[in-house]
Amino acid sequence: MNNAETMRQWTFLTNHARVLVQIARDPGIRVRDIATRCLLTERAVQRIIVDLEEAGYLSHRREGRTNHYSVSDGMPLRHPADNGPTLAELLAVLLR
Repeated sequence: MNNAETMRQWTFLTNHARVLVQIARDPGIRVRDIATRCLLTERAVQRIIVDLEEAGYLSHRREGRTNHYSVSDGMPLRHPADNGPTLAELLAVLLR
């Protein structure tokens, strides 16, 4: 193995999971704050939120000038290999 192969970066969590964890911690969090905490751009966070809403994992309602998010924690995980646990069970582990 050369140095480039050993330095290849990967992570255990996707950006979608990171964004969802931030929202689960603080349903009134701003996109700007999610972006800062997840080391993403605000635009990337907005796209991820749209993905999560379209898939039914997340919804939002306007409260004045801000959004208040709601996580649909009874949803199953998306990948067939992850069949079994619900989103609530995954978040319970990640939010400890």
